[in-house]
Amino acid sequence: MNDTAHGFPVQATGMTGTTPQARTATRIRLGAVSLAIAGVLFVLYPAIRPFSDETSLQGAQAFASASWTAAHMLAMVAFTLLVLGLLGLYLALHESSAERAALWALAMSMLGVGFTLPYYGGEAYGLHGIGQEAVREHNVALVSLAGVVRSGPGAVMFGVGLLLLAAGAIVAAAAIWRSGVLAKWSGVPFALGFALYIPQFFATQPLRVAHGILVAIGCLWIAASMWRRSAKLGRK
Repeated sequence: MNDTAHGFPVQATGMTGTTPQARTATRIRLGAVSLAIAGVLFVLYPAIRPFSDETSLQGAQAFASASWTAAHMLAMVAFTLLVLGLLGLYLALHESSAERAALWALAMSMLGVGFTLPYYGGEAYGLHGIGQEAVREHNVALVSLAGVVRSGPGAVMFGVGLLLLAAGAIVAAAAIWRSGVLAKWSGVPFALGFALYIPQFFATQPLRVAHGILVAIGCLWIAASMWRRSAKLGRK
């Protein structure tokens, strides 16, 4: 709707009028919140997940527990939110010299998450079903089927996915470093955490929780830096 003032048309402004910078700022904030929540979930996953001798009936009981399923579901949500967080990071760096690197980081991470999630689904639901049946029949031999779920093409796809995630995190950290827009060091713990994602699977629970904390520090630091960036854009 247009009005006129002194013979010139004037565009009416109302509640629906927002600047492109304000819309971008809102999307960056959503990305920051997603990344922060993902960081917390990356800690909860190893903290809640039961650890035991997975060749015994104790391992079957761990597989069959609600904690097993809940922990792996939290991990799947964390990886999903990670992609949304990196989309927000791309928007935060869109007008910087690191825009192309941020896009590559987002693309590699999306592929990495896509390759990783099916394996977590097998862990969450496949091993849960095996554990329930082994406990019901009191049959330790059934627990060996966990190796079938964890091997083959699914394991290869999982490994490739985690390597892509590590590469995406390293490129994201490099983009943050040279962008001049976000806190320079904020991407370092993030990159280190995902670079160590495969080795940490061979560690004990305390070390895996410590690794989750490292990833969370990276996610939360980047998220805080993104939030500050969104506040600056929102004032333009």
